[in-house]
Amino acid sequence: MAASVAAAVGGLRRAFRRSPSWRGPGRRPLSSERAPARASAVRDAFLSFFRDRHGHRLVPSASVRPRGDPSLLFVNAGMNQFKPIFLGTVDPRSEMAGFRRVANSQKCVRAGGSHNDLEDVGRDLSHHTFFEMLGNWAFGGEYFKEEACSMAWELLTQVYGIPEDRLWVSYFGGDPKAGLDPDLESRDIWLSLGVPASRVLSFGPQENFWEMGDTGPCGPCTEIHYDLAGGTGAPELVELWNLVFMQHNREADGSLQPLPQQHVDTGMGLERLVAVLQGRRSTYDTDLFSPLLTAIHQAGSSSDPPSSRAVLYRGPAGTPWLPGQPGPGGGGDAARSYLLQGDTYPELQKSSTQIASLVSEDEAAFLASLQRGRRVIERTLRRLGPSDVFPADVAWSLSMSGDLGLPLDLVELMLEEKGVQLDSAGLARLAQEEAQHRAQQAEPAEEQGLRLNIHALGELQRRGLPPTDDSPKYHYCLRPSGGYEFGTCEAQVLQLYTEDGTAVASVGEGQRCGILLDRTNFYAEQGGQASDRGYLVRVGQQDVLFPVARAQVCGGFVLHEAVAPECLKVGDAVQLHVDKSWRLGCMEKHTAIHLLNWALRQALGPGTEQRGSHLSPERLRFDVATQAPLTPEQLRAVESTVQEAVRRDEAVYMEEVALALTAHVPGLRCLDEVYPDPVRVVSVGVPVAQTLDPASQAALRTSVELCCGTHLLRTGAVGDLVIVGERQLTKGTTRLLAITGEQAQQAREVGQSLAQEVEAATERLSRGSRDVVEAQQLSKDMGRLTDAVDTAVMPQWQRRELQATLKGLQRRANTAIRKLEIRQAAQKAQELLQRHPPEGSLIVDTISTESLSVLVKVVRQLCEQVPSSSVLLLSPQPLGHVLCACQVAQSATPAFTAEAWALAVCSHMGGKAWGSRVVAQGTGSTADLEAALSTARAYALNQL
Repeated sequence: MAASVAAAVGGLRRAFRRSPSWRGPGRRPLSSERAPARASAVRDAFLSFFRDRHGHRLVPSASVRPRGDPSLLFVNAGMNQFKPIFLGTVDPRSEMAGFRRVANSQKCVRAGGSHNDLEDVGRDLSHHTFFEMLGNWAFGGEYFKEEACSMAWELLTQVYGIPEDRLWVSYFGGDPKAGLDPDLESRDIWLSLGVPASRVLSFGPQENFWEMGDTGPCGPCTEIHYDLAGGTGAPELVELWNLVFMQHNREADGSLQPLPQQHVDTGMGLERLVAVLQGRRSTYDTDLFSPLLTAIHQAGSSSDPPSSRAVLYRGPAGTPWLPGQPGPGGGGDAARSYLLQGDTYPELQKSSTQIASLVSEDEAAFLASLQRGRRVIERTLRRLGPSDVFPADVAWSLSMSGDLGLPLDLVELMLEEKGVQLDSAGLARLAQEEAQHRAQQAEPAEEQGLRLNIHALGELQRRGLPPTDDSPKYHYCLRPSGGYEFGTCEAQVLQLYTEDGTAVASVGEGQRCGILLDRTNFYAEQGGQASDRGYLVRVGQQDVLFPVARAQVCGGFVLHEAVAPECLKVGDAVQLHVDKSWRLGCMEKHTAIHLLNWALRQALGPGTEQRGSHLSPERLRFDVATQAPLTPEQLRAVESTVQEAVRRDEAVYMEEVALALTAHVPGLRCLDEVYPDPVRVVSVGVPVAQTLDPASQAALRTSVELCCGTHLLRTGAVGDLVIVGERQLTKGTTRLLAITGEQAQQAREVGQSLAQEVEAATERLSRGSRDVVEAQQLSKDMGRLTDAVDTAVMPQWQRRELQATLKGLQRRANTAIRKLEIRQAAQKAQELLQRHPPEGSLIVDTISTESLSVLVKVVRQLCEQVPSSSVLLLSPQPLGHVLCACQVAQSATPAFTAEAWALAVCSHMGGKAWGSRVVAQGTGSTADLEAALSTARAYALNQL
């Protein structure tokens, strides 16, 4: 038995570090008595078990595109959407704040970041980048280890009927370095459930201690594994279910502290569970994937080598979210089949047409890039020696950071198939350079400021302090004169915090601190709107101002960041004043964002979706899902729609209503985010009650959104809106930058001025140029005007139009220059031919021209007319500078090269040269032009 246990330990260690491949023949079926359960029944049984037997609330799968979590590229685990609960930052008014025990099936993607399975997809029998995670959660100590383990054991053995003797478990064996004891509680729970001690194994932190990230909630985990061998020979173990017990918090200094509240977080891969229940060694052999593989096979090529066909088919099936993976060309069909099958995720069927269209478009683009990439690789390999590594710069040009947009993992796989090693060090260097460039180009990150950490929030909740009453932030009105009046707010200091987050009873002069009040009229940064600024004073002491730089909300508590000019104590009564101009700027931009969102839907169609936004008094940023970049006509139409709403000076209605009332409002624009209940509804031009009437079509005719922000009371104060920037963030997502009010008017004036300059340049070009110098000056003016248009704050639709016009003008100007240069070169060539006999083999001389381009053309024309001659010409310039151009007769190469000739002459003049064996040019400086000519003749005669 000891040997069997040792083998199991070895197998488990391998399983922890890399999921098993499940290769090899099966030894024992799961059960000979029951028919294999279909995948849909397996999923339903999981959800029904936790809902019906154990009172869990079933929650929908979150989108695989994370909302408000920049640390994730994709949702990669079921717990992602519940991070606010784990971190203690959940809004106490939200539906999520009431979650105690929940379960779901979550769509997950693991490609990129710390959880990247892409390189293993298709190579083994268990990896997928797109998969479903079954999970159950208990928050705030609703239940913990004993209940979690008992439920898991009950489901696996009683509901799914998995034989107990095929299940092994592992638990956390402790970490002396971190001061963590073994999780003997979990061990004893498994023993009490009847698991033999020989199948209960302990492991260290690498295998059985789960962490959310570098900091944050974490804890020991216990895992349930299935033995594929079934007791015949050494165990072959595959992980089925991971039960995480969040009871610690990893601090910024690396230490571990107890969490204020404990949570259970479990995850079980549906694909692996189905494979076990259907008696399959490969997840690809289950009914989850058989329709996909059939579709891929039918779309595939019979010329695929049989030995490679299985891997080629599994690749697209295992990555259905990434169309057109290398293989038989069925990736797109697999994606369409996978996304549209069944009714498990209704949001996919709702968008089925859009998904299929997008997949088809991406598939065509990807396959075209793949073919081009293969040609580039083949061409590069022909130039390499047997021991050469594949150049990093070529691989980079093929990648998503380069020109073709292929995943680097795929490029490496293509090279590996050809037995070629990639220059990994060079690739790492390029990636570092790219990261540095992106960091320089990125918008400056806003300072995080003081925040309440998970322990501070836990202490406030333990004391029973209610969330901050921030309803006074909505207490403002529009005076008859047209100006806004913002009321003050009186409050009491509940708690003070130092910069490092320590709770204190008082702060002193010059100390940066966090101030927690029982109520506030400051808007705390959320929903994309910047925080208010302002100041507070102690009641009865109006002459000492405590400037407030920002307000941030965590777990319903609003923390004000300030610098204390003198002592402030817990219990002090204070009065708050918001910065009126700053607040008004935010209100103006937020109402403008709603109008912009509405106008985009009008221009692009009702399916247009917001992807995020941010606003401050200076400008607003709006990300929108688009099938293609917006055209200048669409941008102009969007602006016109906003302008019309502004001109109408419509009333903006705001009202808090029960969240359930908003569920069926026609055309309601809202994000897939967690909203508070009651939720604030903002409607332009139509009273909120009217928009909530299911029989009303009012919400389809105006802007209606769920929003916690502060808004204008009438649209007229927006003044104007100009979209001044537009760029593709990713395929399908466009970022718009816009300004309002006086800034917008100034931008329009700048645009008009530049349009007039472009019109004047067009007229100058139409009149034509008398000589090369005048034409080149016009071309330079075009370039400067292009730079001005590229960088000016002006309407983006107008910028795009002027850029297109200037591009055409620049081409016309360059054509005019070339024609003038050719004409001038022909004249000068004729002059030189009169001085040099056509039967000679060498022409070395000077001509007068301001252009190196003309000089090169003169040389070329001379060589065309006297093919047996090698020609070198110098052209003196102001301040002793000299231009040089040369061409060597074909009969004189390879011994005599133009590049070496130009280098010899230009080096003599202290300059540089460049070119090829046949044609070269260069520059230098000399006061003795005859000496330079003598050097040119001597070098040429020596070579000839």
